[in-house]
Amino acid sequence: MYRSLPNIVTVLRILAVPVVVVLLMGNTLATAFWIILVAGLSDGLDGFLAKRFDAVTRLGTYLDPIADKALLIAVFVCLTLMGLIPGWIVCLVIMRDLLIIGGVLLSNVIELDLNVEPIAVSKLNTVLQIALVMSALMQPALKLELPYLTDVLIYPAGLTTIVSGILYLSRWTGGFDVQPEKSLVEAKGK
Repeated sequence: MYRSLPNIVTVLRILAVPVVVVLLMGNTLATAFWIILVAGLSDGLDGFLAKRFDAVTRLGTYLDPIADKALLIAVFVCLTLMGLIPGWIVCLVIMRDLLIIGGVLLSNVIELDLNVEPIAVSKLNTVLQIALVMSALMQPALKLELPYLTDVLIYPAGLTTIVSGILYLSRWTGGFDVQPEKSLVEAKGK
């Protein structure tokens, strides 16, 4: 039972995505804020439980980033539709995530062992994205007056999104540099 606990926590985080979207679009911002906060904390919890109970599974290694990306992208899109953050940051986030997903899918198609371990700047990027989302939502949801916090966070979040995307791409292009087969002329020794 303990071995499945981390994956259950991750699945609950995935199930929270449509709930958060409905709450945000229904202008129930305080409830959405607290659910997003709990979902963010559960991300650390499932990792802790997986290590604590030696329950790291292949399924969990795929579900965890899916849960993170689904929640963040959904919230980013909602906040943009609500006018709380600019659309350009959402485009950067989505393009970076598509790049990562595309790299993983392509590596599976060409049967290439691709290193998809998160890099340090990617972890910083995730922290900044979460801080940006929480900052943008915190002001209207909790009636806190922090007028420049979102503006201060948006540029480092955008920069680390670009940098991490470039670093993943440069890491992977070396892995995708598959040498073409020798031509018939080379093979015959001519």
